[in-house]
This record gives sequence, C-alpha cells and structure tokens, in this order.
Amino acid sequence: MSEPAGRVLALDLGKRRIGMAISDPLGVTAQGLETFVRTNMREDLERLAELIRRREVGLILMGLPIHMSGREGRQAEWARDFGRRIQARTGLAVEFWDERLTTLEAERVLRESGISMAKRARAVDRLAAVILLGSYLSWRALAEPT
Repeated sequence: MSEPAGRVLALDLGKRRIGMAISDPLGVTAQGLETFVRTNMREDLERLAELIRRREVGLILMGLPIHMSGREGRQAEWARDFGRRIQARTGLAVEFWDERLTTLEAERVLRESGISMAKRARAVDRLAAVILLGSYLSWRALAEPT
C-alpha cells in the first residue's frame, strides 16, 4: 500500500455541517479542524478545495454512513456523490471509511468530559471526524509492511 503525498483530510459529512480532521504530515496523528458550516454545493466545494490546497492535503477520507446491518442507504449514496464531486473539483483521491458509531463515540467522549450540552453540540462533528481519521490512520499503520 503506498502512502499519499501530503496530509489526509477526513470529512464527516452532514446536511448542515461538515466535521473535519487532518493528519500531521507523517500521517500518524489526527487533529480536529473547525467545523465547516455548509451553504450550497458550489461554495462548499470551493471552500473545501481552498482548505485542501492550503493544508497540502494528498488524500480525502469521507465518512461512509453504513447501516448497522452493513447495508448502504441514501446517506451513503449522498456521501459517495459528494466524494465524487470533491474528487472532480480537486483531482485528489477520495477514500470512503465506515463511520458507524463515530458520532455515538464522539457524543460519549464529550458527555464523559463534563462539558456543557451547548459546547458538546458544537464539538461533536469535529470529534467524530477525529475518531474517523484516527481509526483510518491506525488501520493504515497496521496494514503497511514493516
């Protein structure tokens, strides 16, 4: 498996917001970025393309919402469509990663941290993206030959 040149940007796609996390240049750690508030498709893609250029991203990781049964539904179809659009806009590869339970895990971590409900609501998308990217980076580290 070859590593992408540049950082990995994880996107936790929602209808109103996109949680984002980015890897360090070596692809070892995941850091949350400010949650992206959506406007319309054209502006969303433009703003993301600018962020990708500025942050020297080499791979886009899209959370893929899969049902607990393993079946893909409308949300997964919507995520795949968005992935195709961002790939066409940036020319970068887009990988999809099972995001089952990332939001639940993010909510659990935030609840256990003791922060207020209002702060939790603002942080959940970002933390879900960090968890998504962290699981991908761990898998990639294990999958690489030593």
